[in-house]
Amino acid sequence: MGLPLVADEGGVRTITLDRPAQANALHLADIDAIADAVRDADDGARVIVLTGTGDRAFGAGMHLDVFTGAAPGDGREIITRLADCLATVRRSPIPTIARLNGVCVGAAFELALACDLRVAHEGVRVGLPEVKLGIPSVVDAALLPHYLGPARAHELILTGDLYPVTELPGLVNRLVPDPDALGPAVADLAARLAGPTREVVAAQKALFETWRNHGIDESARASIDVFAEVFALPATRDAISAYRRR
Repeated sequence: MGLPLVADEGGVRTITLDRPAQANALHLADIDAIADAVRDADDGARVIVLTGTGDRAFGAGMHLDVFTGAAPGDGREIITRLADCLATVRRSPIPTIARLNGVCVGAAFELALACDLRVAHEGVRVGLPEVKLGIPSVVDAALLPHYLGPARAHELILTGDLYPVTELPGLVNRLVPDPDALGPAVADLAARLAGPTREVVAAQKALFETWRNHGIDESARASIDVFAEVFALPATRDAISAYRRR
């Protein structure tokens, strides 16, 4: 138990945070390993699922040893390595699902926010407790207002408290009653995500990043170029023909 586990099966790469005795808390080596596992997924991977070992936690965020063992000047390196990992997940051309099997806080919550989709059971709680340590929530915490709206996001970030996902509409794509239902819900989403061509999914995901970072005019112009490029691909012609036959 330690570094994240990586398993490939049926076109799905599963990355599992694997430190259950410590609620799957993350060390810097884990952050780097997650980025490598996402970046190195081969052409056979159509979906990436991130989850945690056990039923207690998806992840407890950064292990406190990372902070207590760091010098005052180490903050930039710590947050840069986390930011690079989250950007790798967010910008991956392969669709990503966060399978929230338990409490999900801090950097682990940011990891879930960086994923395209989230599946959780009703007992899951999430939060960004950084302010209670005297440090701000940063990096992909910036996505939270997009999912929850500014008022609710500000409350969650400024209090540092944990909130049940049942009280945060808009955060998860599938909310199931118990942990046993997570597997089928994730499998169903993964099958749906694997349906379109790899090329169109990669192009659409790149557009998501454009839409997040630019205004509507620039995003619309970029969309035109991407549409034209993807439309000309042989895989697109095959997909159109197959859809027409159906």
